[in-house]
Amino acid sequence: MAPKAVLLDLGNVVIGVDFRRVFNAWAAAAGTAPDRFHSRWRMDDAYRGHERGELSFAEYTAHLSQVFQVELSAEQWQDGWNDIWTQPFHDVIELLPQVAARYPLYCFTNTNDTHAVYWRRHFADALGHFERIFVSSEMGERKPDPAAFTRVCEHIGTHPEQVLFLDDTGENVNGAGRAGLQARQVDNEAAVVRQLTALLQ
Repeated sequence: MAPKAVLLDLGNVVIGVDFRRVFNAWAAAAGTAPDRFHSRWRMDDAYRGHERGELSFAEYTAHLSQVFQVELSAEQWQDGWNDIWTQPFHDVIELLPQVAARYPLYCFTNTNDTHAVYWRRHFADALGHFERIFVSSEMGERKPDPAAFTRVCEHIGTHPEQVLFLDDTGENVNGAGRAGLQARQVDNEAAVVRQLTALLQ
């Protein structure tokens, strides 16, 4: 079935992310080895709760302070946290105006308020072609929960089976598939470009 709307993940689909940059920044601020953060960090319940807006950044970093056994200032935590972003994927950004001219174009990202403030400010031009960016911390729901995808499709006003969804994480693609979306995993910028180019042919 030809899609009637396009839904993209944000991180590593439209804008590059690299958690190693976060850990390196925190290590430099703490005066310790990066492996302290690399080896102990997990996408745990606190992380998922933070992405659903259930924990504030202060509460989440208090949890991290216990996990890593380090003390950082609020500014150091935030500066390192925002180092996750690299650069927009240029070839993808180049295609977004063409895609948006043919399909309603949306984004759905698992993210937190701190990151959302950052990318809205620093990547406004790159993200300007999306009709709406659905943010997990604002919705109170996150990928890969099928109910989150169902809610997004309700807001879009399109049946799930008519929505093409691209994400770099298999778990999220599986969740979207269970919700009925046309879900495809894209492992790198070139894969995103191939999928978007096919839409325009």
